[in-house]
Amino acid sequence: MRADDIEKLISVGRPAIAADGSFAIFATSRPDLTANRGVGQLWRVDLPDGTPRRLTRGVADSGPRLSSDSTRVAFVRGDAKGRPQIFVIPAHGGEPVQATDAPSGVETFAWAPDGRSFAYLARVPEPGRYGSVEGLDASAEAPRHITGIRWHFNGLGYFADRPAHVFVVTVPETDAEPFYEPAPAVLPEGEQPPKKPVVGAEPRQLTEGSASHSGLAFSPDGAEVLTTVDEIESTRRDLRTRLIAIPVDGSSPREVLSREAGLSVFDLDVAADGTVALLAHEVGEDGVDFIAPGVGLWLAEGVGPRRLTDEESINLGDGHITPVGDDFLVQDATRGRMRLLRVTRAGDVSEVLAGDVEVTGHAAAGGVVVAAVSTPESFGELVLVEGGKSRTLTAFGAAAAASGIALPTELTVDGRDGYPVHGWVATPAGEGPFPVILQIHGGPYAAYGVHLFDETQVLVDAGYAVVYSNPRGSAGYGRAHGRSIRQAMGTVDFHDVIDFLEGAVAADARLDGSRVGVMGGSYGGYLTAWVIAHDHRFAGAIVERGFLDPATFQGTSDIGTFFGDEYVGVSVADIARQSPMAVVDKVTTPTLVIHSELDFRCPLEQATRYYAALKRNGTEAEMLIFPGENHELTRSGQPRHRVQRFEAVLDWWNRKLPVR
Repeated sequence: MRADDIEKLISVGRPAIAADGSFAIFATSRPDLTANRGVGQLWRVDLPDGTPRRLTRGVADSGPRLSSDSTRVAFVRGDAKGRPQIFVIPAHGGEPVQATDAPSGVETFAWAPDGRSFAYLARVPEPGRYGSVEGLDASAEAPRHITGIRWHFNGLGYFADRPAHVFVVTVPETDAEPFYEPAPAVLPEGEQPPKKPVVGAEPRQLTEGSASHSGLAFSPDGAEVLTTVDEIESTRRDLRTRLIAIPVDGSSPREVLSREAGLSVFDLDVAADGTVALLAHEVGEDGVDFIAPGVGLWLAEGVGPRRLTDEESINLGDGHITPVGDDFLVQDATRGRMRLLRVTRAGDVSEVLAGDVEVTGHAAAGGVVVAAVSTPESFGELVLVEGGKSRTLTAFGAAAAASGIALPTELTVDGRDGYPVHGWVATPAGEGPFPVILQIHGGPYAAYGVHLFDETQVLVDAGYAVVYSNPRGSAGYGRAHGRSIRQAMGTVDFHDVIDFLEGAVAADARLDGSRVGVMGGSYGGYLTAWVIAHDHRFAGAIVERGFLDPATFQGTSDIGTFFGDEYVGVSVADIARQSPMAVVDKVTTPTLVIHSELDFRCPLEQATRYYAALKRNGTEAEMLIFPGENHELTRSGQPRHRVQRFEAVLDWWNRKLPVR
């Protein structure tokens, strides 16, 4: 596929399913170069044999949720000012009715069990900030007085002065008489013409104060809303989560899970019998142990939280929970796949959907399961699972497949210490020899997978063989694998990517091991910078959005309060021992540094200081900085920027590693 074929990468969001299992609703999204944004709508498919049909025609409709009686669908759509708001339509389709008018937009929402109201999260800015006063722009706002150790977040910016609070609002009637604009008329003195109402009801704010909230779930009787509380620390980071239940009647909340439980919560849901289920992990005595966390399924019970899944072998950190009777559906990352599991309250685990898929969302009711998946051939499809068998209901991957896809070959290489390194090799058609590009993923506790990956496909289309693996430190191979580089970055992870590269070249004569390049982003940028300081075989390198100087990370990154401390340590010696900046003088490889202006995860100074050091040392270097983008450029950035980045990448490799 070519760079502009990203328009054909259609993803499928988390689906919703009718209570009787008779139909499903889901959203799609894709990059659009003309609109220069992600676009998508809601779809409906009748089960088991219906043809998917588009249900809405908005620009970027997302997040569908069905009412308990399955008659209405609520979803998120941008309003006239582009702010995400809740809209409602009948489940069979129709004109959407706006349900909220949150000044900063809605972050997430949940239906009340009786279908009469929503709970939603929305940020409440301090007076005078973020457009709350007409004509007062950001440069004229009052100074920010910061007393905590956190103040900004990637993709959001400052957040301490706009905490996320819980609101409830009545659901508007989808068949109510619409408002009609009044005709011109002479009115009695002092009388004003009627104004068009934006929404039908005023929301009630259930929380106040400086703390933010995340996650929403109603109790089965609708009397309480469960949510987690995020209070900014004054001195040191604490990843322990507090979970509260807020009475809808406005009375005082009760604590469901205290910080003393020692859990960091990723997701929550409530079963029909009131059991609170959590995706969470333990953070140790210091409250900051997040490396290879072993996120599992927990039940918040009266005697304390109880883990149902094994922390060493199961990783549920990239999914959500669906209660199914007395059981729960969850997503487990394993060896580049994401399988769907069913977990009983006794802790018994069984596979619902597995194989060469990455499950990205799911829903279940009426004895059937629907799942959004990515596969080697498609970026997103909806799959029906019934009676132990699965069937794909959509064909969104056809356009991408028609553009040309190289299916990677799976490979395991024994490293220098005998450790098995698992990954893939993607090659162009033909006999070669092909120049080789070593790709390194971010994280570190992340993983390459089997899904259709534009980063690899564009390089293969240009004539390169691409080698990519999940070295020690990655997710999906057990907790010990993920924790093996804790305060040992640039050791076994460095060995693993190099050993996999050499093993891949040795296994396929079409790969030209004398002509190689290396590239990676985030932690992949870190390891790329580390590789080229210690191995000089590469014709060129691309260091993208990298974690390059742990010494300055703490005061600049949105995760600097704990990430570097845990991964590389806090002593000057430990930091220097694992810092690419400490060995930048050893780099001789021509290097392209790519970064985004609004990257608060790995701030821009990481790139500019690394680039400046390369130039000072006489190493050939170039830098590309994207305005208006954050750490997620390659995944959700402006489509035109994504294509321009691909063009720059291909131009760099054409100059440093040309295809013969």
